[in-house]
Amino acid sequence: NLKDENDEGKLIDAMVENPKLIERPIVVKDGKADAYVSAGHSGASMSLATLRIGRIKGILRPAIATLMPTIDENREVLVLDVGANVDSKPETLLQFAIMGSIVIQNTENISNPTIGLLNVGVEEMKGHDKIQDTAELLKDSSLNYSGFVEGDDIFKGVVDVVVCDGFEGNIALKASEGVANMFSYLIKELFNKNLLTKLVAIFAKPVMNNFKSKVDPGQYNGASLLGLKGVVVKSHGNADVDSYFQAIKEAYLEAHAKITDKISLQLTRELEEHK
Repeated sequence: NLKDENDEGKLIDAMVENPKLIERPIVVKDGKADAYVSAGHSGASMSLATLRIGRIKGILRPAIATLMPTIDENREVLVLDVGANVDSKPETLLQFAIMGSIVIQNTENISNPTIGLLNVGVEEMKGHDKIQDTAELLKDSSLNYSGFVEGDDIFKGVVDVVVCDGFEGNIALKASEGVANMFSYLIKELFNKNLLTKLVAIFAKPVMNNFKSKVDPGQYNGASLLGLKGVVVKSHGNADVDSYFQAIKEAYLEAHAKITDKISLQLTRELEEHK
């Protein structure tokens, strides 16, 4: 269990020495571990975690949240849901916003995170009834709601948290990963085209390494399943050591910040205010 910041290394060592700690989410429910990190099948891992650990009282649906890069090198954006639910009600999307705000407050040290609702346009009249109803709920909440955002706004860093249904969120996530991989492939092909471009590549290597560190999906590995009675983080199955460490680090940050307790407290507060 985590007692202070010095326990980060102990947590990582325990996971390496005893793989069962990250294979069985029941250890989180039993209090034998503070977090569960899985690199297994996404659907199976998330379903097992939900079944064995259970949802926080009042949570309608858990959500998968992940960080994405922005054009501001000092800022990332949390996007949720990116695949756990494909038909979320407005009340569920409001809960996603609450959970996302709490995570960003405690892992990115942003005191009053801005919330954006993913839509087909930023104009208030745009969007179907579910989006419009969700916007009204967000306006009436205590959250710092900024309004609608479009897909390209995710990477501009105009808000700290982007809320969406899992259907749209998963498409946005996979599309962004595809674009990043395409850029990486095209740049490599161009630099290997001939002797001159290979020479240019030598001088451009520091810049390209910096670029790769910013857009490489592995640097943002570790999607959190929020809304459970324990910290659960899903890693890519093909993650390398550095990428998997990012997932462990995210789990540590959430466990150390007691994200689960804070989500429960804030949710109770919001429900009381809207009785």
